[in-house]
Amino acid sequence: MTVLTARPPPTAKPSDNPPLRLSVKPPGPPTGLLDGAWWPCSRDLARELPALTDLLDPLWGRITRVAVNPAYWPVVPCKVPVNGRAVNVSWFRAEQDPHQLLLLSYHVGRWDLLVIPPETSPAAAARLMAAACDPRTVRTGSALIADELDHHPAAPAEAEAWEAEGGAMATPVGAADGGR
Repeated sequence: MTVLTARPPPTAKPSDNPPLRLSVKPPGPPTGLLDGAWWPCSRDLARELPALTDLLDPLWGRITRVAVNPAYWPVVPCKVPVNGRAVNVSWFRAEQDPHQLLLLSYHVGRWDLLVIPPETSPAAAARLMAAACDPRTVRTGSALIADELDHHPAAPAEAEAWEAEGGAMATPVGAADGGR
């Protein structure tokens, strides 16, 4: 007697890496202070860096070290595994712009990316990516972020937005009668 068993089709394992949102300057002579912009999906370096370094390795040479300012990264790991190797991660508070990421390759050189905060709106992120890749831009990451906030203020706070859409916050006790 022959017994046939049906095997379930192989399923693709979802990638642990978030989608990569990156913009880099085109090849050519180095200009400006930044080489591009990176808009991570979270503030989890261990989760975000593998996809970034994996993509940049063929473009810029094997990335061996990354430096960040820990101001906006809750955890800065010493090493991040990328395709069977480790990328060293270091942090500097005073020397490193908090809105920039420094990438180093032993044989090719150094690159600086603007780090766009994950909670940034898509429109603001697009403007920041374009500014970071403009060869005429000679501003630091923090200066670009500050310019964006000055020229395009953030959306109103959630409570204000809720009220603008017809909601209402509770009236503080005593406010309705003039505080008496």
